[in-house]
Amino acid sequence: MMKAWLEGVHILREMVARLEESDTITYNAAIRACKQGEQWALVLHLFREMASSHVARSTITYNASMSACGKGQQWASALQLFREMVDSSVE
Repeated sequence: MMKAWLEGVHILREMVARLEESDTITYNAAIRACKQGEQWALVLHLFREMASSHVARSTITYNASMSACGKGQQWASALQLFREMVDSSVE
């Protein structure tokens, strides 16, 4: 059985490969699955990929990403994400 975080990333990659639109909800689902799988580095990769793919980040995106960093004891990254969220005025 495939781990949930791996399956979430796999589905996201399949959508991109088929040129289907990836949106905030799709990324949030993948980020949340990776967070639950304690894959903080992959969470940060997906978070950054959203910007390069011009996908809007929501408070859910930021919260899940900060939580993943916290679980992985990546305090500096979590703080950086918090500052980005405040600076970008995400609601």
